[in-house]
Amino acid sequence: METRKLGKTDIEITPLIFGTWQAGKSGWVGIEDQDVIDAMRAALDAGITTFDTAEVYGNGYSEELVGKALGERRDRTVLATKVFANHLKPDQVIEACENSLRRLQTDVIDLYQIHWPSGAFKSEIVPMVETMGAMNQLKEQGKIRAIGVSNFSTAQLVETMAYGRIDSLQPPYSLFWRGVEAELLPYCIENEVTLLAYSSLAQGLLTGKFGPDHQFPKEDVRSKNKLFQPPLYGRAQAALAQLRPIADRHHTTLGNLALAWLIAQPQTTAIVGARNVEQAKENAQAGAISLSAADLVEIDAISRTVTDYLPDDPVMWNFSE
Repeated sequence: METRKLGKTDIEITPLIFGTWQAGKSGWVGIEDQDVIDAMRAALDAGITTFDTAEVYGNGYSEELVGKALGERRDRTVLATKVFANHLKPDQVIEACENSLRRLQTDVIDLYQIHWPSGAFKSEIVPMVETMGAMNQLKEQGKIRAIGVSNFSTAQLVETMAYGRIDSLQPPYSLFWRGVEAELLPYCIENEVTLLAYSSLAQGLLTGKFGPDHQFPKEDVRSKNKLFQPPLYGRAQAALAQLRPIADRHHTTLGNLALAWLIAQPQTTAIVGARNVEQAKENAQAGAISLSAADLVEIDAISRTVTDYLPDDPVMWNFSE
């Protein structure tokens, strides 16, 4: 699989990135450890070398599984993880990084990201100059190679860049969730910040595998996803029906069509999870799809039958419900 430079670094990442939120199990159901470990290894064998996790995914459990799956193959992988909003004081950042290094079974984290801005989820407000001081220190010590942020607004990203180089932004971005295109994507293009799009399949909605009446159990995070609620869910189903003939033309799945569209956007890579070997192998095939200019225009128009009706709130989930 081709690789792309991460921001202004010399780190080479794949346009498809294996996401491991599900490996932490918290907020997901029906996840088996060995299946996810096998999926990670299958993804690597299929050419996906970049893996994204976070300390908050299962309170470190996802990182442990990543370390278990890839520890002996570290020389072939690029590892990205995140420090959560409640660990943004300088000493907390340092401690969180050390814990992540241990769980990941590595001496260096390729990309270390601030998962949510200070104050998110009722966390304590910490001045960015303090947090970035610790991040820069870790970089100088060689414990991390690059710094990224996740779920930041344009203003927050600009402020953070004043205190050190940011090479990536991780926002929700997919055919059915395109708020980043208004301000964030143009800023990232101008400043050579790589976009690592999460929920790139709209948490599975873009695969077309969920029927019109599908209901998730309350413990599944997707039960709170705005896209799975009426009337947006109905619009999404109608859009999927229009996208299916395009996928058929390319002899691919709806999910891989959505991923191919996403990695065709400027400065954009796609994080996509898998819970078993079959999904991992299927996702990797999206890297070989070449969409024409006409395809992109047609897909864009179908996409907007959903995204034009999204709420202004950039958070994809109603966590309070």
